[in-house]
Amino acid sequence: MRFRGKSIRRKIVALLLVPLVSLTAIWAFATVLTGREAGDLFNVSSVVEKIGYPIEDTVRVLQEERRQTLVYLADPRASDGLAALRRSRTATDEAVGSIRDNARNPDVRDAMGADTDERLTAVLDAFEGIESLRRSVEDGTVNRSQALDLYNRLVDPCYVLLANLHVVDNVELDKQYRALVNLARARELLSREDALLGSALIVGRISHSEERDISDLVAQRTLMYDTSLPLLPVSERDRYESFWKNASTAPLRVAEEAAVSSTDGTPRGVTAKSWDSAAGNVLDELGTLNDQANDRYQNRVEPVAMGVIAKAVIAGVLGLVALLVSLFLSVRVGRTLIRDLRQLRLEAHEASGVRLPSVMRRLSAGEQVDVETEVPRLEYDKNEMGEVGQALNTLQRAAVEAAVKQAELRAGVSEVFVNLARRSQVLLHKQLTLLDAMERRTEDTEELADLFRLDHLTTRMRRHAEGLVILSGAAPSRQWRKPVQLMDVVRAAVAEVEDYERIEVRRLPRIAVTGPAVADITHLVAELLENATVFSPPHTAVQVLGERVANGFTLEIHDRGLGMAAEALLDANLRLAETPEFELSDTDRLGLFVVSRLAQRQNVRVSLQPSPYGGTTAVVFIPDALLTDDVPDTNGIGFRLDRPQLAKESEPQDSRRAALSQGSAQRPGLPASLLDGPVELEAPVDLDAIGDFPGALGDEDSGRGGLFRPRPSLT
Repeated sequence: MRFRGKSIRRKIVALLLVPLVSLTAIWAFATVLTGREAGDLFNVSSVVEKIGYPIEDTVRVLQEERRQTLVYLADPRASDGLAALRRSRTATDEAVGSIRDNARNPDVRDAMGADTDERLTAVLDAFEGIESLRRSVEDGTVNRSQALDLYNRLVDPCYVLLANLHVVDNVELDKQYRALVNLARARELLSREDALLGSALIVGRISHSEERDISDLVAQRTLMYDTSLPLLPVSERDRYESFWKNASTAPLRVAEEAAVSSTDGTPRGVTAKSWDSAAGNVLDELGTLNDQANDRYQNRVEPVAMGVIAKAVIAGVLGLVALLVSLFLSVRVGRTLIRDLRQLRLEAHEASGVRLPSVMRRLSAGEQVDVETEVPRLEYDKNEMGEVGQALNTLQRAAVEAAVKQAELRAGVSEVFVNLARRSQVLLHKQLTLLDAMERRTEDTEELADLFRLDHLTTRMRRHAEGLVILSGAAPSRQWRKPVQLMDVVRAAVAEVEDYERIEVRRLPRIAVTGPAVADITHLVAELLENATVFSPPHTAVQVLGERVANGFTLEIHDRGLGMAAEALLDANLRLAETPEFELSDTDRLGLFVVSRLAQRQNVRVSLQPSPYGGTTAVVFIPDALLTDDVPDTNGIGFRLDRPQLAKESEPQDSRRAALSQGSAQRPGLPASLLDGPVELEAPVDLDAIGDFPGALGDEDSGRGGLFRPRPSLT
């Protein structure tokens, strides 16, 4: 069968409709209906063979043991009573052991449903009490009525299990099976009557309660036959009715009437021997009749079971044929469709997995990308598949064009950042130079203090301007060629923080930072110090300490703030470690981005941890590659923040300057222990005096000397 035309709709309908209809109609019918019936049939057959038949045998030996037990209780001194009882117990143990062995078989357990498994467990639990019952009989702690009741409790769960073993899923046969189980229970009622009346006749007296029990058993048996026989075929019903009407059951009926009609408790017309003969014959013949009825029932079930299996096989064969036809049609119709889809898939994968990522990487690296070269216009067939391919090609071109425009926008924004930052840096450097000259000329202590504060504000503005350069991806303007002592680098970072007076720097080992890394390390530490002072109470101090560790140097910054939540701390550490691409919308995390970019550029590791003081600790690991033991001498001057009030205007100028540089009063709100050992700065210092900043004086050999900008002498 050939499908003409190139419509993708027609091909998809032809490809899916045939296997869907055939497989759904045939295989659903075969697997859901016949397959389930066949599986249930095999499972139930296995359960009946391994559990049902052994339980029937166990019930019969239990009936015999029950009768021998009641006879033994009626006359414990009888010579053959105990021997017969032990023989019946041995037979019972063998039958119960067979059931337990089969129940432990995992295949049998798997074949049973949940309800059948629970009923089998109830039967096995009932059998657990047979040993205690036997001991009670031997000890004489139970009478005949109690023993009869206890044995009945062993038998009842067995019939509950048998009544719920459905052999086939057929309503008529299921009714017949339940009727046969009820006929077996009718024989059980006769067996109970035999045990009760036989033991009473040995005693020689029937109590009123025993008469009532015998009468109830006869009535229940009659009712059981009246309700169950109509459910059987006519031939089966006639056999049972003929059996109860023939002469072989007459002695049993006469004996029952004599036992029930006795007025003084002494039965007349019936003896223990005559009852044993009459009841025993009826029980044997009734058992044979039940077995024959069960065999004829199995003969009726067999054709139904074979029909179920035949339907399963036929449905399976038809389903296989339908599957083969569907497969053939699907291959014929879908071959061209698969070829077109494969080509379209390869092109889509190449665009999404190779071409677009390559373009994005090149754009991120700043390369120029030609849209026509990277995404040429492709031609497709004039059908639905071709339209999909054309749409994918258009979408790919639009994505590349958008990426190119976004890259151009990012480049433009970066250039704006750099241009603004460079302009600001030039002006700020001129302002710092002017402030330096004014500081040298002034003789007024208060004006000098104001100039220092203005100098400090300018230094902070220069750091923020340098942050714009870092955001744009360009290198900062300040550069050094020679190493700078680490202590001086930290001092310079402190000088670029607003609340530098709250920062305590512990004495650091004598070690230097290589020249190319000085500017970045200074800016990085300044950002962390700024964050520590902003997010901690204004009356607390921020401590900076460090030590030499394996493969580098660790610098720790402790604040006394409220700390960070676990999720916020994790997010901040991820940002510091991964250095994500800067987004213009992410303006509340500029400090983290700047620190991350500086750390990545110098291979420095920065992490945030909960501080033992209740705040946050920033840990900066500086690798050995950025450190050197060749420590140069610097002219940087360190002052203490805990200076006294400035001298009065009437005091000599020299005294006021000495007071600025040699004060020793403790800062309010801080204990003296916090000031033990730290090196702190009185006035802001910076690094631009020796940097290659545009408009600066050059490098460290320019005559201004040292790491810090020189201040006018105060002493």
